[in-house]
Amino acid sequence: MANRLVIQGGKKLSGTVTIDGAKNSAVALIPAAIMADSEVVLEGLPNISDVQTLYQIIGELGGSVRYDENQAIIDPSEIVDMPLPNGNVKKLRASYYLMGALLGKFKKAVVGLPGGCYLGPRPIDQHIKGFEALGATVTNEQGAIYLRAEKLRGARIYLDVVSVGATINIMLAAVLAEGKTVIENAAKEPEIIDVATLLNNMGANIKGAGTDTIRIQGVEKLSGCRHAIIPDRIEAGTYMIIAAAAGDGVKIQNVIPDHLEGITAKLSEMGVPIEVADDSICVGEAEHLSKVDVKTYAYPGFATDLQQPMTALLTQAEGSGIVTDTVYSDRFKQIAELERMGGKFKQNGRSVVIYGKTPLKGTKVTATDLRAGAALIIAGLVAEGTTEILEIEHIERGYGNIVEKLTALGADIRKESDEPSIS
Repeated sequence: MANRLVIQGGKKLSGTVTIDGAKNSAVALIPAAIMADSEVVLEGLPNISDVQTLYQIIGELGGSVRYDENQAIIDPSEIVDMPLPNGNVKKLRASYYLMGALLGKFKKAVVGLPGGCYLGPRPIDQHIKGFEALGATVTNEQGAIYLRAEKLRGARIYLDVVSVGATINIMLAAVLAEGKTVIENAAKEPEIIDVATLLNNMGANIKGAGTDTIRIQGVEKLSGCRHAIIPDRIEAGTYMIIAAAAGDGVKIQNVIPDHLEGITAKLSEMGVPIEVADDSICVGEAEHLSKVDVKTYAYPGFATDLQQPMTALLTQAEGSGIVTDTVYSDRFKQIAELERMGGKFKQNGRSVVIYGKTPLKGTKVTATDLRAGAALIIAGLVAEGTTEILEIEHIERGYGNIVEKLTALGADIRKESDEPSIS
């Protein structure tokens, strides 16, 4: 059964939207929780398919997850080192965090190579380098990664490339290793601080998360705790872009404004009125949008996850803007779909020129990946006529209740299913 989104464009959006917990934290916090010896309570996890998939994997490992209002209670006490070569691990990129978590907990793991959106080469060589430095033997056997160690010992690990995934994965494996681990050239994203905070609450000894040098003193065991996830800065940034494109005054609440400085600066440069409060941001209606150039960088630079939504907004700006993605080489699949709606672009390697301002017209398009899907929603909201977005399972991996949230703001959007007819 295929699902699609149908958007009738041209509606002005206003009101308040509340941001969920961070997807990029949640997919690491859940694997981290399985390292405890008792229940871990995670508050504010987003209602997205990637999180549901991880819950299923915990069940496959012998653990359990139960829900109580806005929290998940994860009981890892019965978890065993079950091999996970196939199945659910193939559905999401972040399944690789199970490698670090299971290696740390059991000193061995078998995890299938991860799936998720294809954004160009996304090797896990830095993860493997870290595991091997800690004392693990790592082999690739028939499409699954086998990790084995008699014991893990702390080490000094320099990451050749700044990598959020490798930083977190090595951190997971190192917290139960003997001695001290130092991760140099570590990524600094807020989600890394979030995971380190959970692990420290569980009894780990991690210092320096959020800087480029993280120091971990190994401990003998981790115990259950309660942890509240940070807000999703990418969801927040996406709604800020939606408000800039189609809004008439939108308040975005449950945010950490410091995490959004890159997108806030660019929207202000475009002429979008923005008011920042302690835990909310109000995006006013722009009389006209000016073109800007955008270049993505690791945090605290402009987030690569907001590059694709930004290209949709720039079709509505006066003049030609250039977007360059320095993080992923193949993250412009939204361009072909936006061209079908009337957008004008010229792509050259890692950069694309967006020629504005161009009127967009609704048509049938395909969400090739998560953030490309967000770009198409933004385009559909400003386009003339009806836009149908196919393959929305990509969108549902990262945006919880998006139809309900946009409807509450005044959008004409609905989810339809191609259910087989019963004769």
